[in-house]
Amino acid sequence: MPGAAPQTLGTVVAKYVDRVSAVSRHGGWLDAPFGEAAQTVALAEALALYCELGRLRPVTGPERTGAQQAAAVETARRCLRGLGVRVRVTGEWDGHLGENVRDLLARTGPEVPVDLLLDMGAVLDDRPDAGKEALRALDVLLPLTVWRSAALLGGAFPRVTADMLEEGGWEGARAEWRMWHEVRAAGRAYAPLLGYGDYGVQPPGALAQAPAPGRTGGPPWGVLRYTTDSSYLLVKTLTRGADRIAVNRSAARRIVESPEFRGAGAGQGEEWLSDCANGPLSTSEGVGGPTEWLRAGNLQHMTYVVGSLSGG
Repeated sequence: MPGAAPQTLGTVVAKYVDRVSAVSRHGGWLDAPFGEAAQTVALAEALALYCELGRLRPVTGPERTGAQQAAAVETARRCLRGLGVRVRVTGEWDGHLGENVRDLLARTGPEVPVDLLLDMGAVLDDRPDAGKEALRALDVLLPLTVWRSAALLGGAFPRVTADMLEEGGWEGARAEWRMWHEVRAAGRAYAPLLGYGDYGVQPPGALAQAPAPGRTGGPPWGVLRYTTDSSYLLVKTLTRGADRIAVNRSAARRIVESPEFRGAGAGQGEEWLSDCANGPLSTSEGVGGPTEWLRAGNLQHMTYVVGSLSGG
């Protein structure tokens, strides 16, 4: 949360975390890896409230500052809910990370339950060895302690550019899904215990961007997103202009009429896309804007991923 003064951090955190905390029935991890160093203490205090009163657990990692690590460990000890250790591997596995994690665990102590979050970051087609690198990391990290849980995270939705959508649409491979199945199929004893996580329909780098509520301007185009078994579909929309309604309903129809579309009854995301596709050209109701497009994309994606995992 760059730029927020310490006295306003509690308000800023509450705006984005309150609703998540309220519906977190089974617990989760609460991380803010991009806070400024000067805000470490104030941010830790703001986040600690949700760890104490809710089911959320603090997160640290081997590349974090000593102050952030100490604050997360202290919160974990005070709240008795455990600590998430997020290890980022954005390229080749670095063996020094294993030693850094070992040192962090030693400072944490055996009395604190720990969860491993192996974060592979952006897993696109330019990282064909991501599965192998994940296995190298897991082979080193998992024997370091008795982890309460372990999860493999990655994202393969690209950063969308105007050039990608020159023809109106774009289709790309679900590289992070391929990585997940490669790790699961490797025959490691830990594979059945490994949890799955991803970044939804935004690129991992979007987490590092400060939210800008109320910002005006922006590009005259947007995008609808859809997840299939092996690919991601992106279709161009318009944020303004005389053709906005017609173009946006046509974009939704392009997804709805795709052979991979799962039907309006598959989930709230599909329902929204179907309603948009079949709406009248005489009104902009149901056409949406960037916020609605992102929400529909995340709804369909998460619903489909959960269903895919549940089905084995």
